[in-house]
Amino acid sequence: MQYTWNDIEQHVSACTHCPLCRTRQRPVMGRGSHRASIMLIAEAPGGQEDRQGVPFVGSSGEILDRLLGDCGLKREELYITNIIKCHPPGNRDPKEEEKEACFPYLKYETFLLKPGIIVCLGRVAAQRIISPDFKITRQHGTWICRKNCALTATFHPSAVLRDPSKYETVKKDFLGIAEKLRSLNTDKPIDIVGK
Repeated sequence: MQYTWNDIEQHVSACTHCPLCRTRQRPVMGRGSHRASIMLIAEAPGGQEDRQGVPFVGSSGEILDRLLGDCGLKREELYITNIIKCHPPGNRDPKEEEKEACFPYLKYETFLLKPGIIVCLGRVAAQRIISPDFKITRQHGTWICRKNCALTATFHPSAVLRDPSKYETVKKDFLGIAEKLRSLNTDKPIDIVGK
C-alpha cells in the first residue's frame, strides 16, 4: 500500500503504539515543504510542541529560525520532524520501545520526501539515524552518504539555550549544510535567501 502524507498524519494523530499516547496532549507530526531537499530530525517534541502540535515552537524554535536565517535558509524550504511524535514526560530521552514504536512513521516521512540531506539535531537523533556510537561533541558537522542522501548532525537548539557559547559552533554546521545544499544536483526548487 502506498501511503500519502495525509495517511501518515491520520495514523500519528490516532497512534496508541506506546504509553506516551496516555500522557501527550497532542501528537506532533512533521511540518514543512513536502518538496524539501533538507529534512531536519530531532529526538522528540518538547512541552510547547506538545501543547501546540507543531515541531520547534518556543525558545528552541526561535534559535532554529535564527540559525537558518544566519545561513540564508527559510523554515518553509525544509521539512522538520522528530523520531518520536509524542512528548516524553519531563523532557527525558525517549525510551527504545518508544523510538521503535514511532520509527515506521519517520520511515514513511523519509520515503515520501526523498531528501537529499538529512540533518540530525542532537545526540539521540544522530545515534538512531547515523550510528549508535555517534559522538555529537566530536563528530558534529561531519558528513556521510547513504542511499544517495547526505547525512550530518549538529547540536540540538536546546543545547544552545543551555550553553549560548555553542551558537557559533552550530552556526558553522548550518553554514556547511547550506553549502551542501547548493552543491546538490537536484531538481527540487531551492531558494537560498540572499544567495
